[in-house]
Amino acid sequence: MIAMPRFVQNIVLVLIFAGLFPTAGCVDTRASEEARALTGGDPERGAGAIGRYGCGSCHDIPGIRNATGTVGPPLARIARRTYLAGRVANTPQDMMRWIQHPQKLEPGTAMPEMNVTDGDARDIAAYLYTLR
Repeated sequence: MIAMPRFVQNIVLVLIFAGLFPTAGCVDTRASEEARALTGGDPERGAGAIGRYGCGSCHDIPGIRNATGTVGPPLARIARRTYLAGRVANTPQDMMRWIQHPQKLEPGTAMPEMNVTDGDARDIAAYLYTLR
């Protein structure tokens, strides 16, 4: 924990446990369950996959350490968006397809093919669907 007076540490801990203080990397339980049902993936594994594939070098992704890229769009509240890349429907199946094969869906897009596996695409989509 950051150096601060003990009473402030206690207040922060109470707020965290009460769910009133956001913490990086934490996934809302209800959002996580809904994302699992939608995608068949695991949001926690998705967060790890996002880090391994380096998605944060291009995107600003809430809850992912060092994911502060400015090349691609920020992914905050992506679960609420109607479209991906401005024209692909934001459905779980299309999200997974976009993650795996952006060049097939939108030739010439700046998003590269990263050889994302089927399982990782499900997990990454599951994480992204927690961002509401």
